[in-house]
Amino acid sequence: MAEPENTVEQPSAATNGTSTTELEALRARAENAEKERDQYLTLVRSTRAELENDLKRARRSFEEERKYALLPFAAALLPVLDNLERAMAAAEKVGEKGPLVQGVAMVLTQFRDVLKRNGVTPIDALGKTFDPNLHQAVVQQPTKEKPPMTVVQVLEQGYTIHDRVLRPASVAVAAAPTDEQKES
Repeated sequence: MAEPENTVEQPSAATNGTSTTELEALRARAENAEKERDQYLTLVRSTRAELENDLKRARRSFEEERKYALLPFAAALLPVLDNLERAMAAAEKVGEKGPLVQGVAMVLTQFRDVLKRNGVTPIDALGKTFDPNLHQAVVQQPTKEKPPMTVVQVLEQGYTIHDRVLRPASVAVAAAPTDEQKES
C-alpha cells in the first residue's frame, strides 16, 4: 500500500476568498506594526538607559554626601584642636611635665587619631611652594634663605577631609629681600 504524500498546499488568494489588495493591506498593517514595535523597543531601551544613568548618578551623589557628611562637624572641632595644641605648646614653653600636661597630651593624640580615622588630615605646608588651593598667605617675609613663594612658617594648621580642603593653612610666605635688606 502506498503512503499518501504529506504535502500541504498553500491556499491561494483566490481559493481563500481574499483579494490581492486585502493581502497588500494586511502586509502594510504588519509592516506598520513592526515599525511601531521597533519604535517602542527603542523607547524602552533608551528609557532603561536613562533610568540606569539616573540610578548611577543618585548612587554617586549619595556616596559623596555620605563621604562629606562630617565636614561641618569636623570644621567646628578644629578650633578645639587648635586650643589643645596651644595649651601643649604653652606647657612645653614653661617646662611643665606634670600629670595634667600628660593627660592633655593623651587627649590631643586621641583627638588627632579620631579625626584621622574620619578622613581629616593636616596639610603639610612648611617648606612647600605656596598653593592658593591649600594655603592662605597672611604675611610675606623677606628672606635670602628660601626662594620666593615658599612657605616659611605655618601660623594656623590647615586640614583636608578626604580630598577637600576643610580649612586652608594660614602661612607666611618667603619674599625676595628688598635692596635695603640685601645690603645689611
